[in-house]
Amino acid sequence: MDKKQYNVIGLMSGTSLDGLDMAYCRFEKEEGKWQFELLDSGSVGYDDYWFPTLKNAIDLSKNELLLLDNKYGKWLGEETSKFIKKNSLSVDLIASHGHTVYHQPDKGITLQIGSGQELANLTGTKVVCNFREKDVTLGGQGAPLVPIGDEQLFGQYAACLNLGGIANVSFRKNNERVAFDIGMANMLLNHLANQLDKPYDKSGLLARSGKVNQPLLEKLNKLSFYQLPSPKSLGYEWFLSDVLPLFEESEASVVDQLATAVEHETFQIGKVFTESIQERGEILVTGGGGFNDYFIERLKYYTPKQLQVNVPDKMLVDFKEAIVFAFMGVLRLRNEDNCLKSVTGASQNCRGGDVFDPL
Repeated sequence: MDKKQYNVIGLMSGTSLDGLDMAYCRFEKEEGKWQFELLDSGSVGYDDYWFPTLKNAIDLSKNELLLLDNKYGKWLGEETSKFIKKNSLSVDLIASHGHTVYHQPDKGITLQIGSGQELANLTGTKVVCNFREKDVTLGGQGAPLVPIGDEQLFGQYAACLNLGGIANVSFRKNNERVAFDIGMANMLLNHLANQLDKPYDKSGLLARSGKVNQPLLEKLNKLSFYQLPSPKSLGYEWFLSDVLPLFEESEASVVDQLATAVEHETFQIGKVFTESIQERGEILVTGGGGFNDYFIERLKYYTPKQLQVNVPDKMLVDFKEAIVFAFMGVLRLRNEDNCLKSVTGASQNCRGGDVFDPL
């Protein structure tokens, strides 16, 4: 695919288990710089089968995971085909993040399910997927990957903050892009809201009604992950082993736990801004957490005065990650680096992603 313009669908399923995001984008390289348009988009929420199935996939046997990989790949293919047909799209490529089951880079393990071959067969379109594995084999964290897009598509911002299941940030330091996971975001907040029979805390109203529990806040801020140098990344496993027990041991009410979680998360993000970003400028905030008004309010409180928190229009908040994975697919087909060693700590930049043609 040696050309200058690409019509690509990016697929993203995050750790917050909100559902599948689909972004139909056009990328064009002009005078050495990439431009993009988001032409169509859509989301499909996970139903009563897929939500618990994906959430509990970490407990499956190897054979069960292989079966789920194929089944989820078929589901991705079916939903993407509906999206293409509904919007009468002409598509050169589908770039799929898949859904993360394991992410333990210190053990050389990362697994995103969603068979690329099944997806290619059902859509009749070339697919790139499995973006993280190669970086992990090179000693990298395999995450975050979005900073390649931050660098080439959103380089005008002082930093890019993603508030998905996990909060991660990227910015330039010493003339190179660096990025890392900061801590939990919606993964924890949604878990607590679920205990009140809510899918999420809309606009942060529940958290706003609670009171911060100081003993719990202090324990959270003492978690050893925050002392680790970057590059560093997190997975669902850390939430289960290190974070969740602190909440289960706490006698605070759920709304107080929500208030404490928001205070903890925004404090940790603000601490990173204070310690790492000295220039003036805007912080681009995307991901589902961008719609949590109370979270953004507390984030602004902890953000240094020289930085402005910018939550853009809803389309970009919702679909930035899907846009960037679409872009990563383009770079993979052009045989260009799409994963940065300065971000992940790998021994070299790499061209991550497996390519599947429809059979």
